[in-house]
Amino acid sequence: MSRTRRTRISAALLGTVMLGGCSGINDLGREPVMTSVGTGLNVARAPLPGNFPTWNGHAYHSLWGQQGQALFQDPRAANVGDIVTVIISINDKAQFDNTSERKRASSANLGVNLGFNTPTHSTSLSGNGSVTSNTRAKGEGTIDRSEKLSLSIAGVVTEVLPNGNLLVSGSQEVRVNYEVRVLNIAGIVRPRDISRNNTIAYDKIAEARVSYGGRGRVTEVQQPATGHQLYDALTPF
Repeated sequence: MSRTRRTRISAALLGTVMLGGCSGINDLGREPVMTSVGTGLNVARAPLPGNFPTWNGHAYHSLWGQQGQALFQDPRAANVGDIVTVIISINDKAQFDNTSERKRASSANLGVNLGFNTPTHSTSLSGNGSVTSNTRAKGEGTIDRSEKLSLSIAGVVTEVLPNGNLLVSGSQEVRVNYEVRVLNIAGIVRPRDISRNNTIAYDKIAEARVSYGGRGRVTEVQQPATGHQLYDALTPF
């Protein structure tokens, strides 16, 4: 490798480290900056299948259309921009313990003795053989996981799918001193699953994406430094 090429690679690595640490440098001496309102409404999703049935806009034997105003006001979310409260209550526990062991031992011995005598010659031959084989395999695996989360978040209907289901997303940020708690929710909701008080449980949300974390001084200490992460990503060993 030429000296010029080594210099370019070193400069590129240094630039990556500096860019990765810019956010931490900008937050020195002050609390982390919160994102703008509406950031959580930009949901990244894969294209949905195009075979959803489309409502034709007619409601037979009724004076009211399906998308029209009801006789009495329905507080449940139904249109783009409406707000629905998502109740997140997770209390999961999984524990697995698997152990397997296999043994095999084999042994074989072979012995041969031959001899003959003549008036002028006497010969004796002997041979011994031994084969021994031992194999053993043992495997153990343990999974012990417990997750408990109880909170609520208000989401916004960002899209009405062709079959009437709602795409809901929302975010919530709470800052305490120099740490920000961030909660994000996104998924597809069936209107009939929304209760009369305009709430829905998270386990009734299809393609649900729940993110609960934070950023700030405590999170920065818990994560390896930028240079360490870059080294772990590039080292071949």
